Amino acid sequence: MAEPVLELAGVSKSFGALKATDDVSLTLVPGEIHALIGPNGAGKSTLMALVSGRHAPDSGHIAFRGRDVSGLSVAQRARLGLGRSFQVSSLIPEYSARRNVMLALQARQGHSYRMVWPVGRDRSLTEPAQAILARVGLEGRASVPSETLSHGERRLLEIAVALALEPAAFLLDEPMAGMGAEGGRRLTAFLDTLRAEAPILLVEHDMDAVFALADRISVLANGRVIATGSVAEIRADPAVREAYLGEEEGA
Repeated sequence: MAEPVLELAGVSKSFGALKATDDVSLTLVPGEIHALIGPNGAGKSTLMALVSGRHAPDSGHIAFRGRDVSGLSVAQRARLGLGRSFQVSSLIPEYSARRNVMLALQARQGHSYRMVWPVGRDRSLTEPAQAILARVGLEGRASVPSETLSHGERRLLEIAVALALEPAAFLLDEPMAGMGAEGGRRLTAFLDTLRAEAPILLVEHDMDAVFALADRISVLANGRVIATGSVAEIRADPAVREAYLGEEEGA
């Protein structure tokens, strides 16, 4: 297996008496989609927050592109190339879809993310922003304030913002949430191509999407990884079926 882009080793995090993440180790390698699944309360969101820098681990370490980033902030990790899309939106609501992407392009060029200057006619920003919006299917919504987009459209815009930063890895937390069946199929097809640009650590409840996309799956239960393997291996694992897949498949 190739050298990991992202590596977690013995990562734990507690909130008072609750151990939300318990001695988790996993890797993300170039070209793959590594999915995290598990029942509600399993620790998936906490783990993604630890990887992104929103929380610091109590023990263990997180390495990104060969560097220990356990003590770095969200912004510092983003500058190193960690692109993220989360359930809680970080979009600027009153700004158009295009302007949100343009701000990410400005940040990639080394400008302050929220610095304001007249950029509406700056083709070095407007043209790539429009191209990125087209990639996620939002080219016709470029001028719409993000606060008036549908929930599914905001999810796509968050992915567009992450794309603008040209990350070395993507963290995607529930990208299918709020998508209809057709939107989910389109996004699944898009993510299938995106792994060629950068590997993806994916949290997703849509098991059809997970099984269609994942090269590897790690299953969390009570904050611990109880299994990691291919789709076939995870489907066949009796402990996984008991902890999670049985709920999903009615077994």
